[in-house]
Amino acid sequence: MDYFLIILAGAVLGSFANVCIYRLPIQKSIVGGRSFCPKCKKKIVWYDNIPIISFLSLNRKCRKCKKIIPIQYFLVEILNIVLFSIIYFIFGISLTSLLLMILAFVFIIVFFIDLKHYIIPNILTFPLMILGFAKSFDPNLNSLFPNYLNSLIGGIFGYGIIWSIIFFYKQIKNKEGMGLGDAKLLAAIGFWFGWISIPFVIFSSSIVALILVIPSLLNKSRKFSSQIPFGPFIIIGCILYIIFIDQYKTLLFG
Repeated sequence: MDYFLIILAGAVLGSFANVCIYRLPIQKSIVGGRSFCPKCKKKIVWYDNIPIISFLSLNRKCRKCKKIIPIQYFLVEILNIVLFSIIYFIFGISLTSLLLMILAFVFIIVFFIDLKHYIIPNILTFPLMILGFAKSFDPNLNSLFPNYLNSLIGGIFGYGIIWSIIFFYKQIKNKEGMGLGDAKLLAAIGFWFGWISIPFVIFSSSIVALILVIPSLLNKSRKFSSQIPFGPFIIIGCILYIIFIDQYKTLLFG
């Protein structure tokens, strides 16, 4: 029964994540108005808006205009269910689970918005920063989370390191190398997991980005000067940190 509720919550919030991914970049309200087809703009009836089930039953097509529904809608809902289920499996019914589910939900939205639009909305990163710092005052949370001093230093360090990269790159190249959205996202991660997470996230996200970008550079489908959304790689780096936190701390402190 617990897993059923977790899966249901993951599916419903995954559907809402899709609303946020579509509407936030075009500055439309995420709470007002019914869902509509992005192609024909016709409103979607409730039985065509059931997470996962409607996507499959409609064979990936809008009932009205018959245009293909992007696979992203299905992937976001599945991803949210999978992450919620993994978090619940590891941490059970706890405040830690609730916090990590909130983080996963926001991460998914940021990931797909930045991947498509090359922006990370402040409406997502600022609440993450606030929640990340606020939770650090609870001494009974899982050791995954730092105390308030470590959290504060992490937030400042995370923002500062990206801001420094932007500043010095602009002095050398006279153009922007990264966006402040990346700085705010890394600051949020610093608030959530402390200063110790920042070097790992920066290093691992850079390695993942390099591995994924090198093939397109070799076949010349992308140039060195091409814009790359770095937010998704920062998120991947943070997930890797959560997975390997024990090994990382052992490596640092023995």
